[in-house]
Amino acid sequence: MTQYIRHAAAFCALLLLALLVNATRVQVIDAGAHDDNPANRRQAIARFGQARGDILVDGRPVTGSKDTGEQLRYERTYKNGPLYAPVTGFASQVYGTTFLEHAEDPVLSGTDPMLAPLPLWNDLTRSRNPGGDVATTIRAAVQRAAYAGLGGKKGAVAALEPATGRILALVSTPSYDPESLAGTGRSVTAAWARLNADPDKPMLNRALRQTYPPGSTFKVVTAAAALDSGEVTDLDAPTDSPDPYTLPGTRTSLSNEVEGCTDASLRYAFQWSCNTVFAKLGADTGLAALAETAARFGFNDPGLKVPSAVATSTFDTSMDRAQLALSAIGQYDTRATPLQMAMVAAAVAQGGFVRAPHLVDRTTTAGGTTVSSTHADTRYQAMNPGTAMRLRELMTDVVERGTGRNAALPGVTVGGKTGTAQHGLGNTGTPYAWFISWAQRPGDADAAVAVAVVVEEAATERSDISGGGSAAPVARAVMRAALGD
Repeated sequence: MTQYIRHAAAFCALLLLALLVNATRVQVIDAGAHDDNPANRRQAIARFGQARGDILVDGRPVTGSKDTGEQLRYERTYKNGPLYAPVTGFASQVYGTTFLEHAEDPVLSGTDPMLAPLPLWNDLTRSRNPGGDVATTIRAAVQRAAYAGLGGKKGAVAALEPATGRILALVSTPSYDPESLAGTGRSVTAAWARLNADPDKPMLNRALRQTYPPGSTFKVVTAAAALDSGEVTDLDAPTDSPDPYTLPGTRTSLSNEVEGCTDASLRYAFQWSCNTVFAKLGADTGLAALAETAARFGFNDPGLKVPSAVATSTFDTSMDRAQLALSAIGQYDTRATPLQMAMVAAAVAQGGFVRAPHLVDRTTTAGGTTVSSTHADTRYQAMNPGTAMRLRELMTDVVERGTGRNAALPGVTVGGKTGTAQHGLGNTGTPYAWFISWAQRPGDADAAVAVAVVVEEAATERSDISGGGSAAPVARAVMRAALGD
């Protein structure tokens, strides 16, 4: 009898060992697969079982959380949702997260280990911290001015503080209300379908994720390359540029929409945006110098994040001279985001240096203790300081007596560059209207703001677009708000 008991005990011990091995396999080895299984709702229930932290503008929340009493308990709410949608993005139980809601999700959802009072505290207690807050660099007055300036037209605005890289405004229109995607009901599904079917693409963040041909605003980069390389040494010397200009190796002629571009100086050509002068200047400067300068401004950098990911602005590094001539005036396949062109303007204002653009000033615990903060950091040196000084002259001339006079502000030094960008099959589409600029108060060591504006649907004649009729007034309103006027 004792032998049978021993055998039974050994068999039970073997079964217990098998159970322990299987439990270890399920809880440790296969834990990740079970956590990620769509049928496992525990993570979602825990995630939405507490209020989400807030995104702050000027220290005040532009987001909130609503207790629905349902299984996925807390839904996201937004104050002035369409105004701040390009900044916040959305947080949806069904469709996930975008932009700051995505990039700062660990802080907002309370899963970031830095929110815990002690290291490994959450692992030991199996608890979740209250969601932390994300304080943005956005200034409400500047954001509102940009949004109102666009007036519902399809377009975007990006505004930076050149000395720090702080993003003061980030606007994309038409916009949408992110709150319509919070929750799990039929209305959320209908809103998602409606927004995705809208031909105006209201969920597209045009300031960060859309690239455009930059048109004549790219002439700032071309001028920087020509000055840095020594191709141009005197702003007022004739450039030996014909009008019209035949693109190298082709029979295609390029002309201008203003008079006086034949053999014009760089100063005159920049002031009045002579395509022939800059196309020839780009071809003469050469692909290597122009591509290197574009890269120093931030073109072809796929790693730019603010912390939301930014679409890569591109300048082709393999072109013939005719294509290079067109690229030098912001056409061919040169593409840029509004944020990138704001960085170009900021580089001129900041002596040739490009500070890393950033949208988050600091993150904090729910109690207000700082978890992390962002400091000014130089990302690129776009050009020599001497070249930046001369470009400041040229951009100031544009606003004081050239094509950008609609951006002038009394008692403030303003530099700018207008641009129009052809697009569509055979360039038949209405040109995109561009304006980039910076503004500096008298006596201040640094410019207060650098701005880029693009308007996709300019409701004016092309000649008026070239003169800054569509985009420059928007930039002026943004600069005025940034200056506190």
